[in-house]
Amino acid sequence: MKIKALSRSASAYQPPGSEVPKAPRNLDPAIHPFERAREYKRALNAVKLERMFAQPFIAQLGRGHVDGVYSLAKDPNSLDRFASGAGDGVVKVWNLTSREEVWKTTAAENTVKGMAWTKDQKLLTVSADKNAKLFDPYNTPSDSAPINTWLGGHALSSISMHRSKNAFAVSSDCISVYDLDRYTAAPEVLRWPKSGETITSVAFNQSETSVLGSTCTDRSITLFDLRTSAALSRTFLDFYCNKLAWNPVEPMNFAVCSEDHNSYMFDMRRMDRALNVFKDHVAAVMDVSFSPTGTELVTASWDRTVRLWDRDQGHSRDVCTYTEVFCCFRPRHGPGNGSRNRKIPALRMRVFATEYTPDSKTVISASDDGNVRLWRAHASNREGVKSARHRQALEYNEALSARYSHMPEIRRIKRHRHIPKVVKKAGEIKKDELKAIKKREENERKHTKKQFEKRKSEREKVVLAREK
Repeated sequence: MKIKALSRSASAYQPPGSEVPKAPRNLDPAIHPFERAREYKRALNAVKLERMFAQPFIAQLGRGHVDGVYSLAKDPNSLDRFASGAGDGVVKVWNLTSREEVWKTTAAENTVKGMAWTKDQKLLTVSADKNAKLFDPYNTPSDSAPINTWLGGHALSSISMHRSKNAFAVSSDCISVYDLDRYTAAPEVLRWPKSGETITSVAFNQSETSVLGSTCTDRSITLFDLRTSAALSRTFLDFYCNKLAWNPVEPMNFAVCSEDHNSYMFDMRRMDRALNVFKDHVAAVMDVSFSPTGTELVTASWDRTVRLWDRDQGHSRDVCTYTEVFCCFRPRHGPGNGSRNRKIPALRMRVFATEYTPDSKTVISASDDGNVRLWRAHASNREGVKSARHRQALEYNEALSARYSHMPEIRRIKRHRHIPKVVKKAGEIKKDELKAIKKREENERKHTKKQFEKRKSEREKVVLAREK
């Protein structure tokens, strides 16, 4: 009997640059009964490795400030220039590449409340001493005098730069819009009729550039239009908001951070309900900022944490705590102690400002201990040069993790974070309080006429009233 066999060269099946022959593989699922189990095990290992290599803290910028840092501003025309303003009136400009201070000046007699970069890379600052000042960090030495100064009628609380025009808006008891091309011209004044409350923040929409958003101490969110020089609408919430930020990709959406520990996202076309409620903080939220892609947010809170959020999720996907910076181990010396270690407690500081860097890969935070810090937006990512095989393995692990994210063990590992004991305990107390409030409302509903009324969602409850 003659048997004919095919003979092929092994080099024809080898991968480029390799001498290992490629082994044949039969993809028939009947031959691989444990394929799903092996995939699940790989996904579990991938999630564990992701948490094992999670190191959100990168570095501290320079030697920081002498006083607390309360405002940040990124240059839209530069990838590596940031400005920070402190409680003693000192403003510093940082280079993110070298992580060092490149320019410094004293811009005010007290706290710098807000900063903004102009189109020609000049720096505007406002403070509680009623002054708005213009500096040129790129072309003047440190400690130089301002190019121009505008005097307001009341203490200034925030500032925002127009996207296309050479104009900026500052807030106090009203919103004043100044023209940088005409230094001596009187500002255009915007305010809600018969409202004498302080406006805490103001922000220009970056796409619909004639629309302004503002928050006020009377718990209102007010929208203005420069084309008509009038207010569009006003919405009242349960608590007043500290900051307003527009989505850079979806011009109709904006987020506000509130004193009730939550942040809210709204659609300015429909202000009768919130698009989303972000609730994980256990103290007042001081600042909120969108990523350049518009899909993520970062918030800074009085509870000493910085949290990162997906736009469509109600709970944070990651948290950066300042205990990760200061908790360390040192040998305890003394008789009978040997080489045992003791834990140095973390410093207690509040986070007042935060911003995404223009590449959306890192986050900058400013706190009242005088330091400006840099964090990874994705804690386990590394920015070093990777081989093709390494990139392929990371993509495979990420795909596996997403595919099996519904599994209880994988979901538990992905969500678990080590947070300070104080924050964890406050979160547990807050959860019990919210359960008690919900139970009381249900009992009241059960025994009153409210049982015949339609239930309101959490997104509708936050809006108390509207005015047009």
